Amino acid sequence: MANKAKRSLGLWGVALAVYAFLYVPLIIVVVYSFNNSQLNAEWVGFTLDWYRKLFQHDEMLHAAGNSLLIALVASAVSTLLGTMAGFAMHRYKLKLLPMLVLTPIAIPEILIGVSLLIFFVMLNLTLGLVSIMLSHIAFCIGFVAIVVRSRLSGMDESLTEAARDCGATPLQAFRLVTLPLIMPGVVAGALMAFTLSIDDFVITFFTAGANASTLPLQIYSMIKIAVTPEVNAVSTLLMGLTLVLIIIASKLAPSAFRSS
Repeated sequence: MANKAKRSLGLWGVALAVYAFLYVPLIIVVVYSFNNSQLNAEWVGFTLDWYRKLFQHDEMLHAAGNSLLIALVASAVSTLLGTMAGFAMHRYKLKLLPMLVLTPIAIPEILIGVSLLIFFVMLNLTLGLVSIMLSHIAFCIGFVAIVVRSRLSGMDESLTEAARDCGATPLQAFRLVTLPLIMPGVVAGALMAFTLSIDDFVITFFTAGANASTLPLQIYSMIKIAVTPEVNAVSTLLMGLTLVLIIIASKLAPSAFRSS
């Protein structure tokens, strides 16, 4: 019993140390976004001035607008394609299809970014918002497909078969029966794709070009000089948006998050 208690305490200690390493820096960023000081060295007092200045920062607002546009387009297209891919993986059980769809998830982002950059250069495509959107769509499809396939695996197939027995075509059965049943998974996949797109830095860095700027790229350009309270403020807002979307997605499709 004593050994089990010591082992349990040891595991709790390791777990707390890991979580502290992960979350304490995030808490510090949030706290210092309200600090009434230009420096992050010490706490001076509470203020909301950095948030007010943030919404008056033209470059930051422009970058945020670009990020929102890219995330909306990327999530919409990747949700459509990812839903079809997830349905195909569930229905046809092909060995090659899951590998093709899910490989971008396993490949390091820096490799995807370099590969897409070379591909766009070969196509003579000017790097900018369009190249970023295409890149985000490419790596978001697999995440949507995982969520949709997970939702399909928990669906009662007899409902679709009943619709077919009643005279519905395959397309009608999918539109009237399957799609409404998997809609929470589709929405969760869309939210996940939006979150991944708006937060992405590595792939965006390689495919953005010189004239396109997104929120992560703008934050990176600012912290090369110093981590200012404005950076803390925008990081806090981005963190909050990401957290809310992840919570909503996990509520809509909890089985997908467990399986992935």
